[in-house]
Amino acid sequence: MGIVSLTEALAEAGKHGLDLVEVSPHSTPPVCKIMNYGKFRYQQSKKLQVAKKSQSTIQLKEIRIRPKTVEHDLQIKLKHILKFLDQRNKVKISMIFRGREVAYTHVGMKIMEDIKNTLADTCIVEQFPKMEGKNMTMVVAPKK
Repeated sequence: MGIVSLTEALAEAGKHGLDLVEVSPHSTPPVCKIMNYGKFRYQQSKKLQVAKKSQSTIQLKEIRIRPKTVEHDLQIKLKHILKFLDQRNKVKISMIFRGREVAYTHVGMKIMEDIKNTLADTCIVEQFPKMEGKNMTMVVAPKK
């Protein structure tokens, strides 16, 4: 409609049985729109509900192992990791070294590499194995 006075805009909105809604108050002159405000708010709330319903929260699950963990126990841990990945969660694999085990980090790195190679087709590695104090951590996420 172009630039009109406030009274003319209100009269035009009243004539159609609609509301005059200020869209951009900081511009000069302020921009207004003639619409059904109740219907507009209802549509906005429906959009928010659909967006909230479709979003997914990704949790970070943690699996803790040690360098002396035997093969069967590692297979059980791998099953847990696969279950977490199927649930679309990220998994942090932590290897804890105690006492003199810190001198054998190459053993821990080999175990982490074996886990990474085993899970290669089902996940991507977000954080490669690295030492943080007496812990070695690796983070894997499900493939898209």
